[in-house]
Amino acid sequence: MSNNAPFKYDIVGSFLRPDYLKQARSQYASGKISREDLKAVEDKAIVDLIKKQKEAGLSVITDGEFRRSSWHLDFMWAFRGVGHEKTKSGIPFHGEPALIDDTFLTGKISVDNHPFVEHFKFVKQFEDESTVARQTIPAPAQFLFQMLTPDNIDKTKEIYSDEEELIQDIAAGYKKVILDLYQAGCRNVQFDDCTWGVCVDPNACFILGTDETGLQTIVEKLIRINNLAIEGKPEGLVINTHICRGNFHSTWACQGSYDNVAKELFAKENVNAFYLEFDDERSGGFEPLQYVSEDKKVVLGLITTKSPKLEDKEQIIKRIYEAEKYIPLERLCLSPQCGFASTEEGNKLTEEEQWAKLRLVQEISNKVWK
Repeated sequence: MSNNAPFKYDIVGSFLRPDYLKQARSQYASGKISREDLKAVEDKAIVDLIKKQKEAGLSVITDGEFRRSSWHLDFMWAFRGVGHEKTKSGIPFHGEPALIDDTFLTGKISVDNHPFVEHFKFVKQFEDESTVARQTIPAPAQFLFQMLTPDNIDKTKEIYSDEEELIQDIAAGYKKVILDLYQAGCRNVQFDDCTWGVCVDPNACFILGTDETGLQTIVEKLIRINNLAIEGKPEGLVINTHICRGNFHSTWACQGSYDNVAKELFAKENVNAFYLEFDDERSGGFEPLQYVSEDKKVVLGLITTKSPKLEDKEQIIKRIYEAEKYIPLERLCLSPQCGFASTEEGNKLTEEEQWAKLRLVQEISNKVWK
């Protein structure tokens, strides 16, 4: 089963948190309930979610990222040498800032027992002959990117005067977490990566404080750190990557087609598949798919999680066949463009509308791939 990821009918990973879970997390944050109390609520919510994922006919199960506040930062906070505090300004998104914690280095990076391994073990027990448990984590490139933002770079340079040492430490930490996940029975890991959204944005050079040549160097560096983490992965472990342009409360952070990074990224990143956003004009056309190397698959994110409006089934089918001009149909799959709740706030749709989106993905997948 594990070797089949990605699936023709697939997901990106995060789901809307039920209100009782949000309430428990808020009570825990204000000291009204214990860590054990919160875990009991999280466990209940995840068991219920897994049941719903199976009922929805999915071949993959996740914990919906229900134990996290955000898709990426909680993962980083579990590393030694990483600190965080409540943000004053947040990250600018289209329409509203994402008020997620400022996250920065406090010392050299290393990792011991990462809590996500225990999180995975909880999901693993619900695997059956029809499903595989997936662990989603931010890409190594995302971790590096976080520490090199304009707000963080001076602090990072104080701790790592040599950037190569920082890259090697992040990659070593990931290798350990990946191996620990594998030993816990994980056979399907997904990297989530917003760095490419920044790199393809028309304002990329301005955002990154560089020029076109510098941008190319950054692209190569991001691919290299991801590949360093993947290098020597256990046999039989599938690692895929999801590329995103920001997903917070139904808003987005970046725009731009894949053209500028396709030749490098789609040919050289050593993953089994790319989960790519194609839900609106911000993602550009399918032409860059011609650069996906023959050993990789592509999951087309054609159904948006940012809006409750259901897409037209025939239009989506038409778009899948348009993508086939650049990559064979047997190497294509379908999923929503992102998760439904990259942060615990979630996107602006109901749980019922969330499952309707997945039913649509399933119906289309069944029709296209029989």
